[in-house]
Amino acid sequence: MSRNTVGTTNAPPRGSAPRRPGYGQLLRTPGVWTFLLPGFAARQPFAMLTISIVLLVRHTTGSYGSAGAVAAVTGVSMALCAPRSGRLADRFGQRAVLVPGVLVHTGSAAALTALALAHAPLWALFAAAVPTGASVPQIGPMVRTRWAALLGAGSGPAGPARIESGGAVGTASGVSGAAPSPSSLPSLLPTAAAFESVTDEFTFVIGPVLATALCTGVHPAAGLIAEAALTLAGGLLFAARRGTQPRTARRGAGAPAEPGRSALSVPGVRVLAVAFLGIGSVFGGMQVSLTAFTEEIGTPGLNGVLYGIFAAGNMVAGIVCGAVAWKTGPRRRLMAGYSGLTLVVSSLWSVHSVPLLAGLGLLVGLCIAPTLITGYTLVESLVPASVRTEAFTWLTGAVALGQAAAVTAAGQLADAHGASAGFAVPLAGTVAALVTLVLLRSRLAPKLPERVAARGMSHRVPMAVD
Repeated sequence: MSRNTVGTTNAPPRGSAPRRPGYGQLLRTPGVWTFLLPGFAARQPFAMLTISIVLLVRHTTGSYGSAGAVAAVTGVSMALCAPRSGRLADRFGQRAVLVPGVLVHTGSAAALTALALAHAPLWALFAAAVPTGASVPQIGPMVRTRWAALLGAGSGPAGPARIESGGAVGTASGVSGAAPSPSSLPSLLPTAAAFESVTDEFTFVIGPVLATALCTGVHPAAGLIAEAALTLAGGLLFAARRGTQPRTARRGAGAPAEPGRSALSVPGVRVLAVAFLGIGSVFGGMQVSLTAFTEEIGTPGLNGVLYGIFAAGNMVAGIVCGAVAWKTGPRRRLMAGYSGLTLVVSSLWSVHSVPLLAGLGLLVGLCIAPTLITGYTLVESLVPASVRTEAFTWLTGAVALGQAAAVTAAGQLADAHGASAGFAVPLAGTVAALVTLVLLRSRLAPKLPERVAARGMSHRVPMAVD
């Protein structure tokens, strides 16, 4: 009986360190621009929604409390419904979910605008805010899923199933044909995750500025109207790009998910969701506390500058993170990044100087981007392709939920005890999330790749093939 190899690896020679592909190579990937441009247009409204609602409702009711409450209802509705939307997209396809979703969102946003201008009671605004938030299109997770599918991330938690024989490993694609080399295309995935993080931050730099300019310079309702129009146009254009839409579970996108099984059933996804809740508390707490701080010192115009510095640090860190060929694993990088984020956030409450607060805000941004990028990279290795969009939406929904809770809590603390008290919210959120990461870090380890032996039977140990 002889031991014959079934496949060979394309691993780089020993002694030669793999180089991280750059953004240029990423953006030259065939087909990417067909979904990147409409995806950017479609995700821009997401950054405009909260501030547009706050400015409109504040104008019609004269209350920041009412405006914040309506915006919080929108955020919570989005956080609760986004994973369901992602799961439906995994099962039926992105187009099938996007088209009705953008139509519902456009109609709901229009109804919310009309009710606010008509000085409707607060309960009516809440009623319109629920479908407005629940129908926010999850463009960011859908773009990330397209990247993963386009770059050959494999169909399971560890990529294509493999056959191991006598130390040599080859891919098994069913009958014949070579699968994409694990050492080539998937190496672009961390770069794609970094690119998406930078894109997200860029939208959150442009969106609030655009919404504020429209609400203050044109009409208080102009921001929300523009948000609804961009969602409709961008969402339909993105849905029309069917060529890069990932295969659904119904059409065999890798190993199908178990019936009724959610991506949240994966322990690692739950741990990452808690971590992203903490990041959301930083976003929400910083927004409210920076606003309260600049009002306390009599220079409210500095709020945009301080938050812009925070966002700029996030963008710079994201760009650098995607260009570096990391030698440490993503789980270790996540722990290091979150520890640094918690450490920096812990000093915000004691700062009463604009230059110092700007510097700390920059450091917070520098810590957030690598943490987000690493979290998105990890989730790709934890879940099968058949629930990948749902997994991404759990993370983005966790950020939105943490942000909504932090906006409410930080606002109440700032009203009662001053701006410094508001910075306690991101501190509490990051500390709780870091403790969870430390205690449950073992659940972030990707599953071992399945070894295919015969007739679909899988084994965890190497097997000889005759």
